[in-house]
Amino acid sequence: MRRPLSKSQIVCIVLLWGALCYIVLVYAERIDGPTIVMLAISAALVFIPVYKSLKKKK
Repeated sequence: MRRPLSKSQIVCIVLLWGALCYIVLVYAERIDGPTIVMLAISAALVFIPVYKSLKKKK
C-alpha cells in the first residue's frame, strides 16, 4: 500500500492542476465539449487520489 499524501504534496498537486487548467482555458481558441470533458477527466484524476489520501489519514 502507498503512504498517504502529505498536506504539502496535496497543495502542490492541486495548485499545479489549477495552473494547467488556467493555461488551457486562457489559451484555448474556443471552449467546447472536448475541452470541458478533458478538464473533467483531469479533475477526476487529480482529486480522487487526493480524496482517498485525506480519507485514509482520518
